[in-house]
Amino acid sequence: MDFPQTQRTTLKRLPKRGVYDRDLVYRILDEGFVCHVGFAVEGRPFVIPTGYARAGDQLYIHGSQMSRTLRALSGGIDVCVAVTLVDGLVLARSAFHHSVNYRSVVIFGRAALVEEREAKLAALFAFSEHVVPGRWNDVRAPNEQELKATTVLSLPLDEVSAKVRTGPPVDDEEDYALKIWAGVVPLKIVAGEPTNDPRLPESIEAPAYAIRYTREKV
Repeated sequence: MDFPQTQRTTLKRLPKRGVYDRDLVYRILDEGFVCHVGFAVEGRPFVIPTGYARAGDQLYIHGSQMSRTLRALSGGIDVCVAVTLVDGLVLARSAFHHSVNYRSVVIFGRAALVEEREAKLAALFAFSEHVVPGRWNDVRAPNEQELKATTVLSLPLDEVSAKVRTGPPVDDEEDYALKIWAGVVPLKIVAGEPTNDPRLPESIEAPAYAIRYTREKV
């Protein structure tokens, strides 16, 4: 089911790149690591990078209870969240037509504080599984003091759009005759070999989810 287009999510520039397909939006969100949260407090604009996770139709942001950013966001103010994945460098025959292949998502809404204990634990589980699937079951769960020190915010995924560019460069017709290489340099996140904590006993081996780590979603 597609997201409904609103005045804020309808693309004004290059509208043909706009995507409102819910499955595609969720795949982009599930592959990314970091979002940028934009908001204004007393007329002053802010943009803050932070980690996030998606669970169902909710986006979760978390951080320290002392965070001024999270305290501001929990007050019900309007926010804009952006996530971008860079898939390749698009090298054209002219400097003007160089570009980037990308997948991006923009979300508008108002965040709410997650206060109920089980709901907060579920959100923190979602964070852990988003970053390293399978890790939560191997580690010590948060204790009560850690839960109290952590703020979790939930943003409903209602007003959302994606923007995507794929494919080769698009040059001016006369430039195709130039003897200049053109094409795409693909980019992706590739995990290296895990390195052990210096204080880790030699008998403990790296788990499969660390050895075979990938951000590519099936």
